[in-house]
Amino acid sequence: MPLDLTARPEHKFTFGLWTVGNRGRDPFGEAVRPKLEIVPMLNGLAELGVYGVSFHDDDMMTFGAPEAERRAELDLFKKTLDETGLVCSMATTNLFYHPIFKDGAFTSNDPQVRRFAIQKAMRNLDVAAELGAPTYVFWGGREGVETAASKDTRDALSRYAEALDFLAGYVKDKSYDIRFALEPKPNEPRGDIFLPTVGHALAFISTLDNREMVGLNPEVAHETMSGLSFYQGVAQTLWQDKLFHIDLNDQRIGRFDQDFRFGSEGIKDHFFLVRLLENSGYSGVKHFDAHAYRTEDTAGVWDFARGCIRNYLALAAKAREFDQDPRVAKAMAYSGVAQLAEPTVGPYTTEAAAGLMGEHFDIEALAQRGFGNEALDQLVVDHILGIA
Repeated sequence: MPLDLTARPEHKFTFGLWTVGNRGRDPFGEAVRPKLEIVPMLNGLAELGVYGVSFHDDDMMTFGAPEAERRAELDLFKKTLDETGLVCSMATTNLFYHPIFKDGAFTSNDPQVRRFAIQKAMRNLDVAAELGAPTYVFWGGREGVETAASKDTRDALSRYAEALDFLAGYVKDKSYDIRFALEPKPNEPRGDIFLPTVGHALAFISTLDNREMVGLNPEVAHETMSGLSFYQGVAQTLWQDKLFHIDLNDQRIGRFDQDFRFGSEGIKDHFFLVRLLENSGYSGVKHFDAHAYRTEDTAGVWDFARGCIRNYLALAAKAREFDQDPRVAKAMAYSGVAQLAEPTVGPYTTEAAAGLMGEHFDIEALAQRGFGNEALDQLVVDHILGIA
């Protein structure tokens, strides 16, 4: 039976306006595609079965334009959402494009820039609340340095935390039903970005006044470009109940931020990622933060969007097949996968400690054990290749 690779709203696939709206501009060349206007963009996504869309403030409303013009742009967006049935799934602030942010936004050395950045975020939080966006993402693309002499990182992190604490207070004061999600990234466009990885961001959240309303928006490309396992990062984020949103794309290790079509490169890694999301009880959106190759025209943009969806659904189907394979169950039992879920010693008591100290371990026998990971991993590959 052929796989059903048709997206439906219940899959909760979402795209950002800047993804299908990407015109192929890069540091070495101008745009190669015409601007895709809001109405055909949203209509096209709705036709693909997409659940919702996300936006930066400046994607939807012209930066610096009179309020009447910005209001008209917002009203058109709202009207088209209503007509297409799409929801606004996430919002964020562009705190990286304008030259004012060249030294940072929340962590700029200039306090006036910092105040403006917080004000800009407040204004867009109002818009996000009006549109019903449940999640607000903070990507600190300019929060970093090229030279360590330019900032004391400890001071920068204090200003970062101050801004997020203030904005959380604003959300609470306004009774907005919005949670924050931090998006880590190691580098680019800054040489070194503050909060470079999932681990850094999780530790940072623990210092915030309103840490319960702040989680993560990890992105495939951002962990992968630094050689880390995105699967492991997402697993820890889930373990700490901090996966508020997720950005799906693809990336080659050690390259610039490529934002390739999801599933176009690291297929085995994505198999485990999709299996994790499908089996963990994660109920949030699956947000494709990627864009078409610069070689593509407008038709190629829609090929890219369909490809993201098809690859996710195909990998989800492969993960179900894998989990239902009795050979996999047998190999996992041999490897002891389920045993890792069992407590090792339980909570500490004096009696438990004395009992452990009195145990005898046959070290030589334990050292002889094989875990059968070669056979187990080959079953993964067999299922992905369709030769199981």
